[in-house]
Amino acid sequence: MKGQEWYQADDVAAEYDDKRFSKGGRLIDRREKAAVLDALGPLEDKRVLEVACGTGRFTVMLAERGADIVGVDISAAMLEEGREKAKAAGVSDTLEFMRGDAARLPFPDDHFDSVIAMRFFHLADTPKSFLSEMRRVSKDQVFFDTFNRFSARSIYNWALPMGSRLYSRYEIDSLLEKADLELVDAQHDFAFPYGFYREIPDDVASAFRSLDTKIVSIAGLDRLASVSYWDTRV
Repeated sequence: MKGQEWYQADDVAAEYDDKRFSKGGRLIDRREKAAVLDALGPLEDKRVLEVACGTGRFTVMLAERGADIVGVDISAAMLEEGREKAKAAGVSDTLEFMRGDAARLPFPDDHFDSVIAMRFFHLADTPKSFLSEMRRVSKDQVFFDTFNRFSARSIYNWALPMGSRLYSRYEIDSLLEKADLELVDAQHDFAFPYGFYREIPDDVASAFRSLDTKIVSIAGLDRLASVSYWDTRV
C-alpha cells in the first residue's frame, strides 16, 4: 500500500489531524463525518469495523454515538493517536483499536453489520483485494470513498508526496461487481480539491464551499467532483 512506512512515523501521526483538518480543512472533516453518519443510520449496538482508521476520527465519533466499533490500522503511531483521542472523549472502554493488515482482516466472515473505509482507497495498490476483504467480514454494508479521475484532484495529484489512485466510475462499477457488492447510493462532492481548502482561512473557505456545493448540485456537473462516497450492500 502507498505510504505504508510514511504513515507509521510518529511525527506524521502526531501532526496528521492538524495538517488536514485545520483552517478550511474543518469543512472537509464535517462533510466526511456527515457522509458516514448518513450512510450508517442508527448506530446503537451496531457492530462496525473501520478499516485504515488512522487517528480514529470516525472510530471515536461512532463510539460516542453507541456503535460497537473496532478500528484497524497498520500504523502503531496512528493507533496511539486514536487511543488518546478515545480517552479524551471518554469512550476508551467502548471501542477497540487493533493493528492489522487491511488485506488480511483478522475476523470471521459476516462478523460486522457495517464496514467502512475513509481516506484509504486512494492509497490502495490492489483495491479489488481490499474491497473483497471488507465485503467478506460484513454481513450487510460496505461504505467507502474515492478520489475521482476526471476532477480537479488530477490537476495537482502529481505534486503530492505519494500521489493518489484516482478512480473513474467505470472502475468503481467494475470493483463492485467483482466484490459482489450492490451500490445503493452514491454522493459526489468537492469541485474544489481538498488541498485548496486546507490552505485558506475558515471564513474564506465557507464562501468557496457555498459556491462548491452549488456547482456540484447542477445536473451533470457532479462529474467534476473530486471525491465520491459509495454506499453498498452485500
